[in-house]
Amino acid sequence: MKISYIRVSSSSQSLDVQREAVQKYGASKIFEEKVSGTSTQGREQLKECLEFVREGDELVITRIDRLARSVLDLQLIVKELNEKGVTLTATEQPISTKDATSKCFLDMLGVFAELETNLRKERQMEGIAKAKAKGVYKGGKKKINVAEIRRLKNEGLGATKIAKELNIHRDSVYRLLKEEVAV
Repeated sequence: MKISYIRVSSSSQSLDVQREAVQKYGASKIFEEKVSGTSTQGREQLKECLEFVREGDELVITRIDRLARSVLDLQLIVKELNEKGVTLTATEQPISTKDATSKCFLDMLGVFAELETNLRKERQMEGIAKAKAKGVYKGGKKKINVAEIRRLKNEGLGATKIAKELNIHRDSVYRLLKEEVAV
């Protein structure tokens, strides 16, 4: 049986092109998700797909980076598939786990997928550093309501009870109350 796993990184992206490619290849069951591929964490459809495949099946993907962007993740997935007697094939890249040459190329593509992820992170950090130097980068939006902490403190609640009430860490309450005193 040909089973497929297709993935895009964000909900605004479309799975249509990948879906058409694996259907054309003959995949009879398709697992789809819209989630980052930098880790296998939180990828429920990938987990279900790997649990679903059986000996003699072929897992069909369009490209290696749709399956994994880390060499370790890719190797662990391939190991799991091999142990189950499942082959892996990509429709857009000349790779599979059916022969030695394809396996070698698979590993090389895994290295490049991880390199691409690392380069993207480096560029992002460089951009953040430049924005901070210009004074434009302020970081993420604050998720803690300081006014609410102040109100609860004025009602006589201690830091531990405030933290429990707002579902935040007690250290955050202490830090914000300390900042309030310093201002």
